[in-house]
Amino acid sequence: MKFKFSALLVVLGMTLSFGQEENEVQNLGDNFSLEGALAMFKKANSLEEFEKLLNEENNNVNNLDLNNDNDIDYITVEDIKDGDNHVIVLSTFIADKEKQDIATIGIEKTGNESAVLQIEGDNDLYAENTLIEPADEKEALSGSTKGPNIPEIISKPMIINVWFWPSVRFLYAPNYVVWVSPYHWGFYPRWWKPWRPFRHTVFVSKCVVHKTYFRPATTRRVTVVKKVYTPRRHSSTLVVHNRRGTTIVHKNRRGNVKAVKVKRTPVRARR
Repeated sequence: MKFKFSALLVVLGMTLSFGQEENEVQNLGDNFSLEGALAMFKKANSLEEFEKLLNEENNNVNNLDLNNDNDIDYITVEDIKDGDNHVIVLSTFIADKEKQDIATIGIEKTGNESAVLQIEGDNDLYAENTLIEPADEKEALSGSTKGPNIPEIISKPMIINVWFWPSVRFLYAPNYVVWVSPYHWGFYPRWWKPWRPFRHTVFVSKCVVHKTYFRPATTRRVTVVKKVYTPRRHSSTLVVHNRRGTTIVHKNRRGNVKAVKVKRTPVRARR
């Protein structure tokens, strides 16, 4: 009887341990769907509408609470224009003067009616070089078509032309005015009502639908991001310290920081 009871405790402990591991995030950015952001960008007719779609609970894109106040963080959108290229920056204010970039959508015009884009997660929140792009595949035959062996059908990823997405056409319209979100810490649109973040496992189940039409990219197709965005990147001290196991509690006028230790899951590279 004691043996059975001990075995039951072991199984129960393993189950609880497994459940806890499943609920942990490997990267802070795992609570923001890059695929979902691209899905909303493809759907939007303007950057203003895009920002609204990102911040609507039912769209299952955002589950970030970087300042740990138990409310979802509001995502702002800003465009950096460089000739015929654009970098759409997704950010959030997590304190009065603390702004953290979440991801960038780089768009490069490649012809009169052609353009490519990729979204990249910020290195403070995601593993380095986390790139997502629109997905499509074409079938091809591998090996020789002659002889008794049946050639294998393989799928090859295609580069998607996003020129005809409404949001892209909006950016390249003759009368386009560069968009910068008017919202900031303490000043948000009236329609926005923050909600409590979901458990990570629940959020993953909600946003998995976005992965159908977008895929991880191994090749950097958009180079404008490094050129025009890097000098203007926002990195919050709060988020950086969170990754190291420290949360900033207060910063006074002299710049002195009071901090407390908290337990954080380390950021790991995606496999």
